[in-house]
Amino acid sequence: MTAQIHVPSLLARAGTASALTLAAVAGTSLAPGASVAAQAAEHAAQAVQIAASKEGSPYQWGATGPSRFDCSGLTLYSFKKVGKTLPRTAQAQYNRVRHIPAFSRHRGDLVFFHYGRSVYHVGIYAGHGKIWHSPKTGAVVRLEHIWSRSVWYGRVG
Repeated sequence: MTAQIHVPSLLARAGTASALTLAAVAGTSLAPGASVAAQAAEHAAQAVQIAASKEGSPYQWGATGPSRFDCSGLTLYSFKKVGKTLPRTAQAQYNRVRHIPAFSRHRGDLVFFHYGRSVYHVGIYAGHGKIWHSPKTGAVVRLEHIWSRSVWYGRVG
């Protein structure tokens, strides 16, 4: 017996990433590469949870965890825990990830703050216009609204 999935209603109820995850777990395929996309979405969701678990950890320039972080150290740490490798700095991370438009952003994508062509800060998109990040000296890892329009988005492969 073959399971039949009504894709539009499933996507509407579960969200794209969840539907892709469900399809991968159920052994069905919504499209070529869907199981790869579902796995990437799952890694991204886990990275968000890892970053969130570090809430309150103090900022320290150059720190990559497990108890202190700078901005790119938090993203590096969160994705490393789910088996993904990122370079050390925010600019190098931007250079490595797949760039995506703002309307395509999902939880777990990276948000890069830039001035001109230079990236100076990175966080992990948490949904609803918010990011998990380690902002600056004297601050702690926290969830915060994106405060600038000068941002680019990237997806970890």
